[in-house]
Amino acid sequence: MAIRNKHPEAMILQKSLPYSPWSDPRMSRLPGIQPLDPADWLVMDEAYGPQMAERDRLIAELPHKVHALEGAAIPAARELLDLILSDLAGKNGFNVTPGAVTRPDGTTVKVNPENPLITAGRLVQEDLCLMQRPEGAMEHILTGAILCFPASWTLAEKFMRPLIRIHKPVIPYDDGIAARVQRLFEGLRPGRPLWRANAHFYADPTLFQPRPEAAPRSKVEGPAPFLRSERQCLLRLPETGAVVFSIHTYMIRRKDLTDEQKRSLEEHPIEYSDVAG
Repeated sequence: MAIRNKHPEAMILQKSLPYSPWSDPRMSRLPGIQPLDPADWLVMDEAYGPQMAERDRLIAELPHKVHALEGAAIPAARELLDLILSDLAGKNGFNVTPGAVTRPDGTTVKVNPENPLITAGRLVQEDLCLMQRPEGAMEHILTGAILCFPASWTLAEKFMRPLIRIHKPVIPYDDGIAARVQRLFEGLRPGRPLWRANAHFYADPTLFQPRPEAAPRSKVEGPAPFLRSERQCLLRLPETGAVVFSIHTYMIRRKDLTDEQKRSLEEHPIEYSDVAG
């Protein structure tokens, strides 16, 4: 069951969305993938402090709901943590030492190689999923994740499942798209990440919104007041070969979209949804 914010002041929102996936032809068709400069992989925006406080809370209170890691994936998780630490060492506001990281909000996080995804999940706004293809398997499988901000899905139902099963019940994700995505995974090269973005209107701005696959979709009457968008990146770890799927979540008020974005929505409308694609 989703944890709901009880008071409007508890909402965690950005003031702007730096892209418009509903009108950008590069992103408007699935899978909507495009190249990404490795230096732009991790994003820190104006919601960093509040989002990180919420991540800390969820990891402390609901670790079994936001974290999973298969034993054989531990080397990949440690490699991912090392990559993040290296990246953050060059970013303003972070103090990275061998044993701890002080974040821009002043919180110091102990670096714990025994819990690499939990450590990483307390340093960056991105949720982080590890995808690996076992020998003889047809598809990559979700072998680990720190997932604090699920958009209408649950980690428990996706963990250790292959790509096409993970995307149930995303309606546009058919066998053809599944084959294209698997080819993307196979062709991904270290140092050459990719990214895409989605956008959905929500009535509830809560970031932690798990929903079982069997749960009925809720509906809303009239224009939904919030737009939720995920900036999704794919990159391959050079040593273990695991693919990292990272998710940076934006939640903004509809009224805070730029005038150009509002006009483009009239030309390329998106509907209210509680299922992210």
